[in-house]
Amino acid sequence: MRLKFLIYQNMNQEGTLQIKDSTGNPAPLGLYGFALTTILLNIHNIGVFPLDSMIMAMGIFYGGLAQVIVGIMEWKKKNTFGTVAFTSYGFFWMTLVGLMILPKLGWGLPATSASMAAYLAVWGLFSLILFVGTLTSNKAIQFVFGTLVILFALLSIGDALESVSIKHLAGYVGIICGLSAMYLASAEVLNEMYGKTILPIGAKK
Repeated sequence: MRLKFLIYQNMNQEGTLQIKDSTGNPAPLGLYGFALTTILLNIHNIGVFPLDSMIMAMGIFYGGLAQVIVGIMEWKKKNTFGTVAFTSYGFFWMTLVGLMILPKLGWGLPATSASMAAYLAVWGLFSLILFVGTLTSNKAIQFVFGTLVILFALLSIGDALESVSIKHLAGYVGIICGLSAMYLASAEVLNEMYGKTILPIGAKK
């Protein structure tokens, strides 16, 4: 992908040369990476298929690496929220896969229900902070982060209580969360391609 920049002369007394970024929007890629991986993991959570290499591969590469790359791209665009969110959730997926793989390699003991509950709880707290940040943005992203906070809360409670039914409930919430992220990503792509609103996102007025 070729990066393009518009260079123009600022008409002020100092004659400052400024560079305007005209590169593409990386956010849909990060949202799709989050969405698809979240949907597949939570289909597992409702009991459709086991936690196998398919989910781990998605967690490493699409949910993980792709989101980290997008976070770096958002940093280049001076988007602090995008940088923190995409980079953090990219590494979340990598750490989640690490929790599965590292004990098999002999690098540490397997995570207990209590430690997983704590792990998911702190990610839920982190997501809650970001959710507060989305209150200045569109309704679609608010819905994504709102359902994500609920998802982490249910997963944490499910592990703390070792409750299969709560984890199944979390799975359905996770699928909804993932689908909402897919909707937002699709809206950003299609609305830009068509130059008009194809999928509304409830932009804040």
